[in-house]
Amino acid sequence: MSKITVSLDDIQTVATNALAKHGALDWIAVEVAKAIRKAEATGNLICGLYYLESYCKQLVSGRVNGSVEPVVSMPKTATVKVDAAFGFAQSAFARALPKAIETIKTTGTCSLAVCHAHTCTSLGYFTEQIAEAGVMSIGFTNASAVVSPPGGTKAVIGTNPIAMSVPAQSGGVAFQFDQSTSAVALGKITMAAAAGQSIPIGWAVDSNGQPTNDPNEALKGSLVSTGGYKGYGFGLMAEMLAAAITGSVNSLDVKGLKIPTGQPHNLGQFYFLIDPTAVSGDMFWDRLARLSDAVDEQEGARLPGSDRQLPVDVNIDSAVWELAQSLA
Repeated sequence: MSKITVSLDDIQTVATNALAKHGALDWIAVEVAKAIRKAEATGNLICGLYYLESYCKQLVSGRVNGSVEPVVSMPKTATVKVDAAFGFAQSAFARALPKAIETIKTTGTCSLAVCHAHTCTSLGYFTEQIAEAGVMSIGFTNASAVVSPPGGTKAVIGTNPIAMSVPAQSGGVAFQFDQSTSAVALGKITMAAAAGQSIPIGWAVDSNGQPTNDPNEALKGSLVSTGGYKGYGFGLMAEMLAAAITGSVNSLDVKGLKIPTGQPHNLGQFYFLIDPTAVSGDMFWDRLARLSDAVDEQEGARLPGSDRQLPVDVNIDSAVWELAQSLA
């Protein structure tokens, strides 16, 4: 495919216009478009413009509600809940984050549960915002079932990512990670299938539970957890927090996230928020610096997501950009 250089400002503008044209309220379109922009800026293409057509089709079909106002409440003293009401996760989070940050100033820790939402795509996009407010957090979400248990042949949980972002003392993010609990994100396999490429052994199994390097056989089978039983345990933890705690849907009951029509995703996201200095005071920053220095002194090593400089322009597939423009 041919490439074209596009500014991130243009990507956000086109995405905003496309979402609004297909039924999203202006402020909701902006929130979702900002997430698309960040995904493209960080090279997380699966969560960027790759999803825009799906968003637009599902807005039209009603699989996602682009005009609903999220409802923020506090069931307990340190528990913030936002009902996305089958709308976008990005807009629901935007409405709830100020309440969570306000709450943690007095409680030291709190939880933020996003309930009944569309897929959030990049989970780290949200924990990063929490870190930028000076708060440490760990986030969890689930997705349609594509991962089978070790030794099994049928998918029971999603890629079920976990993300963590740690604030820097001077502001911004000291480091962060966002990773699926499966060996790989499903999108990498679908992209390999579309490109006619093979996949590494260890990403997936076929319908008989046998390892495969054929992405098409993998799509008929299931993904595997990263690290076997260890990753499977983390996937189960994410499932309980994202689905059971929020009262949203199990991975087993979510149809393909990009299917244009059907029932709303009804997914949940769950975040633990922690005031980094509530217990140890400035010792937190000392311990963080000790860790950071030990990594930095090793040539070629770094803490994940640290010192990240975002570009102004990015190179993207011209066909992807043309589709985005046509949607707008």
